[in-house]
Order: sequence, then structure tokens, then C-alpha cells
Amino acid sequence: QVHLVESGGGLVQAGGSLRLSCTTSGRTFSRYTMGWFRQAPGKEREFVAACTIRWSGNSTGYADSVKGRFTISSDNTKNTIYLQMNSLKPEDTAVYYCAVDSYYRGTYTYSARSEEYDYWGQGTQVTVSS
Repeated sequence: QVHLVESGGGLVQAGGSLRLSCTTSGRTFSRYTMGWFRQAPGKEREFVAACTIRWSGNSTGYADSVKGRFTISSDNTKNTIYLQMNSLKPEDTAVYYCAVDSYYRGTYTYSARSEEYDYWGQGTQVTVSS
């Protein structure tokens, strides 16, 4: 079993920044993907960013809506991934979830489908005011 805990959410004005953290514990994998998803009220959960982690180096991917504004990174020594969010917009308001996809899909490959992620955190609220 894998346990994920997110932190770092809050209220910020448009144009501001936040950094989310997600720390994992429990079962470990040699190669896996960690992703960030978000869900706004009345909307489906959507992919934000992913980081495929392996011994030879990590690779990342982003949804078009956040590309150039958000950065996903990992600190493998702390079993933690981060989502640095800059130039935030009111439409970024949502509950943000981190998740683990334990199935290794190949170099530079990740899934943007939430149903393919096995483990999820409880979520952290991000609210961007206009």
C-alpha cells in the first residue's frame, strides 16, 4: 500500500504563486509515475502534470493549460514531488490531488488518465481570487 499526503494549498490572488508538495510512504517502486490532477466544482478530474521517476533520470509532462506556468519536480531522497504553480489564474481554482501510477509505461511516457493511477492523496484546495 502507498500513502500520499499533499500540502501547500491555499488562497492566492491571480498572478501569484503556490507550491504544492506530495510525500509518499509505504510500498516503493523502482520505476513509476507520479501525477498531479485537479478537480473544480462541477467538473471532472483533469490531468495537470506528471513525473516519471526511474534511476536513470526523471521525465515530465504537462497539460496544455498549465504548460509554461507550472513545474513538477521530485526529491527522491524525501519521497516527495512538488508542483510549483506560477502566474495563477482564477480558472486554476480546484482541489489538487497527487497520485501514483505504479505501472511503468516506458521512457518519457506517462498516462494522463486518472483511472490508470493506483494510489491517491486526499487533496489540497487551491483558490485563486481575481
